[in-house]
Amino acid sequence: MDHYGLWSLLPPLVAILLAIKTRQVFISLFLGVWIGWVILNDWNFFSGTLASIEALVNVFKEPGNTRTIMFSSLVGALIAYVQRSGGVDGFIRYINRFLQYIEKRHAGNSRRVVELLAWATGVMIFVESSINVLTVGSIFRPIFDRMKIPREKLAYIADSISAPTCILIPLNAWGAYIMGLLLAQGLKDPFRIMVQAYPLNFYPFLAMGAVLLVIILQKDIGPMRKAEKRAIEEGKVIADNAVPMMSNEVVSMQKKEGVQPKARNMIIPIATMVLMMPVGLIYSGWQQLGSTEGKPFLEVLFDAIGKGSGSQAVLWAVLTALLVAAILYRSQKIFKLQELMDLLFKGIGGLIPLALLMMLAFAIGKLCRELGTGVYVAEVAKTWLSPHFVPVIIFLVACFIAFATGTSWGTFAIMMAIAVPMAQAMNVSIPLAVGAVLGGGVFGDHCSPISDTTIISSMASASDHIDHVKTQLPYALLAGAVAALMYLVLGLLS
Repeated sequence: MDHYGLWSLLPPLVAILLAIKTRQVFISLFLGVWIGWVILNDWNFFSGTLASIEALVNVFKEPGNTRTIMFSSLVGALIAYVQRSGGVDGFIRYINRFLQYIEKRHAGNSRRVVELLAWATGVMIFVESSINVLTVGSIFRPIFDRMKIPREKLAYIADSISAPTCILIPLNAWGAYIMGLLLAQGLKDPFRIMVQAYPLNFYPFLAMGAVLLVIILQKDIGPMRKAEKRAIEEGKVIADNAVPMMSNEVVSMQKKEGVQPKARNMIIPIATMVLMMPVGLIYSGWQQLGSTEGKPFLEVLFDAIGKGSGSQAVLWAVLTALLVAAILYRSQKIFKLQELMDLLFKGIGGLIPLALLMMLAFAIGKLCRELGTGVYVAEVAKTWLSPHFVPVIIFLVACFIAFATGTSWGTFAIMMAIAVPMAQAMNVSIPLAVGAVLGGGVFGDHCSPISDTTIISSMASASDHIDHVKTQLPYALLAGAVAALMYLVLGLLS
């Protein structure tokens, strides 16, 4: 059996609804995992409980999972380094001087300008979504706090430009992965089809445009409006009952006494991490290439990036950044070796909750594959599709699968295998169907509280995870509704 029918929907739905209702993300995810393994063990609660525990252990059998969890924890050490070294304070001073200039020229626009800077920074980092989110959160969190901009707003900005930027600029692993999926469907020119599909991938454009509009107009809706009012009137960047996704010891760490703040103490390590990402992708992918004789260099380079390991690249990137930071600070005699080690462990300790959450997210993702959740949803939808409604239905099904499973890449793999043959059989534009799959996957992943990007956005901004999901959802739903309407109109016109 490829799937468990309606029962395959129960675990992700339980995890999502309980997380939103109770705000206890860890318990909700574990209950989702537990219920799923009880189902897989023919409703034997004892065997299901033992299997669910073993499933958490088995997360670390996958090297990619282990590397990602290590990377997420080590980012805490890097954050501790740049804060304690005076790098963050130095960068804030640099930004403040820029903002003072803006204040003189455009009084009252400093909030708008700093939010635009955060947006632009995210757009420029298109190599990898996690690096994108972490960089924006690490740099701008102290500045947002100082300007009394709620952390929910920073999490929203970071989350809304991470995956959309990465999928719209295909010179990364995202583009290579999508090409691989199209090639697997027997399409002879996957690059051309991918390029044709990009203008039809409406949701990322709408999501990024919505953020830009919110920043420029300084108008918010729903829970975000309440968060902005709280921050402005009460000076509280997070709610009283909020539980930040990062230890306060890491978030509020002050620079070492007597150290002169220097922006380069933050810029150099973070730039190293960002720049090492494509280097890591190329290096790890190059080893997987066959014969490259006679091929253009750019084609070989792109193939290497496509075959590269994202988890290896991010782990190498953060380790290199930590090494560069340690050498930089030792050369300035800011820290002794023992101080560097103490900061390393303190930073890792501050992100232990994130590591546990990532473990649970990986476990429930694997569980959904075991249950055939995505396959079941796709099969049900396939039975009642009409040619004119193919694009919008593909988009909505992809949305639901990504929301329920918390993964856009997994959704692409499931839906591309159904959408492309369906488009061919029903005489629907293949680029339009591909665009609907990509847009739906990004939208569902963007909204899902169990998505790794959503989780990392909460962590990088030190926001309460459920508050981030709630404040972001109205904007995402509006962009998603407009995207669905556009697919409906194009389908009816085709």
